[in-house]
Amino acid sequence: MVPGRLSVVGTGIRPGGHLTREAQHLLRGADRVFTVVDGLTLDRLRELNARVESLQDAYAVGRRRDDSYAEMVRRILAPLDEGAHVCAAFYGHPGVFVWPAHEAIRQARAAGHRAVMYPGISAEDCLFADLGLDPALHGCQSFEATDFLLHARRFDPTAALILWQPVTLGDLRRDAFEHDPEWVKVLAEVLAADYPADHPVTVYEAAVFPLDEPRREQVPLNRLHEARFSQVSTLYLPPAAPPALSAERLERLGISESELTFGAYQLHRRG
Repeated sequence: MVPGRLSVVGTGIRPGGHLTREAQHLLRGADRVFTVVDGLTLDRLRELNARVESLQDAYAVGRRRDDSYAEMVRRILAPLDEGAHVCAAFYGHPGVFVWPAHEAIRQARAAGHRAVMYPGISAEDCLFADLGLDPALHGCQSFEATDFLLHARRFDPTAALILWQPVTLGDLRRDAFEHDPEWVKVLAEVLAADYPADHPVTVYEAAVFPLDEPRREQVPLNRLHEARFSQVSTLYLPPAAPPALSAERLERLGISESELTFGAYQLHRRG
């Protein structure tokens, strides 16, 4: 068997504008291209390669997303056994909340094929730009919303907090694409143990087209259940307070707070 080649790329958030030159080169040279993107992005992919097959038909009303994802992986991998170069193109960054991309690479490598993931622009990259968030300034934590709610996560309220896919809160079967406001209330109650009741929460959605504005809707934590979520919504909570210096660690290092006059510490204080 001649080993196949799998290239997994991201199309970014904006149609065409976020597609890197590296991704375009891989798309042009592929024997087969599989994708779940649609609209203008799909049109752009077909300009680069006529052999584009949409995987959108793997979705169906009432079908579990896990079953849809498994079908996508099977279809992506099939041509590899013929020695083909397959390019799989996913929305945003192909490694961010894209289980089929990771699973296709895992199975391809296990079968002896070459498989590489190439980075793309994700919703998080857009969030950093649109909300003016520098993750180096206060630190940044990122969790899937349902995972965060169901597990006893240890997190730092003095650092930024990003919660992904709030629209899935309460969607345990992963087929409804709609959140349960009661789950959102419980999430807010959990967060209220570390944040004030009126702590601002930004419901963020990246702009898709250049003339569009991103959604940056702020709601107080205790009214989060009234917010409207879509499939592309993300929640952002700024730090509740600055972090406290550790006197014990300063003593171990043999320094005083007055000596901290440069670098990231001062940037943090100015932030």
